[in-house]
Amino acid sequence: MNRIRTLLAPLATRLHADASHPLTGPLASGFLTIGTTTYIDPHGTYPLDHRPDGTPTVVINNTTHPITILTESNHPHPATAPPNDLPPPLVLTPGERTETHRGDGVRVG
Repeated sequence: MNRIRTLLAPLATRLHADASHPLTGPLASGFLTIGTTTYIDPHGTYPLDHRPDGTPTVVINNTTHPITILTESNHPHPATAPPNDLPPPLVLTPGERTETHRGDGVRVG
């Protein structure tokens, strides 16, 4: 079982996380499903890949922690764009699911 958790751990080289947040987070019990990939006892940040055909990506939070879908609002604002024009971050509580077209990654905790 430990080997499976190691294999499903997020790859730091594929992350698109905000540098102000640490790459590791609290360990969550349960499952995090992003598209067709399921992570066991996730922690940290995972990539959110968008489908080439334009269909939304399914994100299912079956963990013990809330998750945040990292979007443009989680990154520093350009000087020309007012902060009110950016969409709010999408947070899923345990047991929630969504389909999304936006976002760069999913952060646990």
